[in-house]
Amino acid sequence: MEVVFARCAGLDVHQKTVVACVLVRQGRDRLRAVETFGTTTPALLALQTWLTEHRVTHVAMESTGSYWKPVFNLLESSFTTWLVNPAHIKAVPGRKTDVKDAEWIADLLQHGLLRPSFIPDRAQRELRELTRYRKSLIEERAREHNRIQKVLEGANIKLASVLSDVRGVSGTRILAALADGITDPAALAALADERVRASPPELVAALTGQMGAHQRFLLQAQLRHVEALDTQIQAVDAEVATRLAPLAATRELLESLPGVKTRVAETILAEVGPTVEAFPSAAALAKWIGLAPGNHESAGKRLSGRTIPGNRALRATLVEAAHAAGRTKATYLGAQYRRMVRTKGKKRAAVIVAHTLAVDIWYLLARHTPYADLGVDYFDRRDQDRVRRQAVKRLETLGYEVTLTPAS
Repeated sequence: MEVVFARCAGLDVHQKTVVACVLVRQGRDRLRAVETFGTTTPALLALQTWLTEHRVTHVAMESTGSYWKPVFNLLESSFTTWLVNPAHIKAVPGRKTDVKDAEWIADLLQHGLLRPSFIPDRAQRELRELTRYRKSLIEERAREHNRIQKVLEGANIKLASVLSDVRGVSGTRILAALADGITDPAALAALADERVRASPPELVAALTGQMGAHQRFLLQAQLRHVEALDTQIQAVDAEVATRLAPLAATRELLESLPGVKTRVAETILAEVGPTVEAFPSAAALAKWIGLAPGNHESAGKRLSGRTIPGNRALRATLVEAAHAAGRTKATYLGAQYRRMVRTKGKKRAAVIVAHTLAVDIWYLLARHTPYADLGVDYFDRRDQDRVRRQAVKRLETLGYEVTLTPAS
């Protein structure tokens, strides 16, 4: 096979060691050098020096958990460094050692049989870590609220049955009073906002319970934890906003999409970036996110349309945004969600709308133009004859004789 890169290296990365194999092609001669290094910063600097001495131009490594990150960070400035999907590297059966793995990666790289994964620049990778950490904090806060609800149920306090959101203003006041030792139902009910739909007698009945000492202790600890999480989330929000300040116009462009608010737009910018140069088409972006329909066909039969794995952080964010867009009343995405729910169910409908969002995001970032909604009646306008036939058929089934006259 044709040699694409004359001097390249393959790295087999582990937690404590990195096995490096350098392949050099000089005419018909093929030179090979193998060395094992540690993963501390001095050891990785020694690896960098060793690769420089062999005049390596291209380096490839597998995506192994988070162990690739320190290696990539130190090598990206000196070499063309590729991070490769492990699914694209098939080890030779019966020849599984760290040295063979490194040599196999280098051999595939040398002959141009590898494709690099999309790895953004250092600033965007740091932004990714911030937004992903914020998401984990928000999820932990939700879990802590669930624990609070369990404590209230154990104390026979039915706060969730009279408040639409226990985490709202009224719920926060009542929980703080319970943690301070106030157990009088009337006093607790008086803390509720006047806009609460439940009547005072309903509030008193729901807040009549038996709060024990251990439950009060748990509630105090849980509220402190929630308060600390809120503080951390606000700090991360401020840091993300500072880093994205130069991209305020792009963020506002993304927020023109139904279901996309500030945090969703920030996550999109952190995962994809302000441009889509790395993705040649909208379909390529949807596939990278993991929202493209699967392609599994055999003997002329379509076996599965299950979506393929992709960027889990962005996929989850866009599915959440799709649920929010599905609740809108006068948008194309809301009409698409309701149209799909009837036959596909809520979860699959959300994935379909998330795919549409991914396509819209590509066009917004590629063209830098605001989102233009197709309208809630798009599907009716697209096939007016079908809509008319269905409406007439339903009325005739109910016993009506239907005559249609076009409006002037």
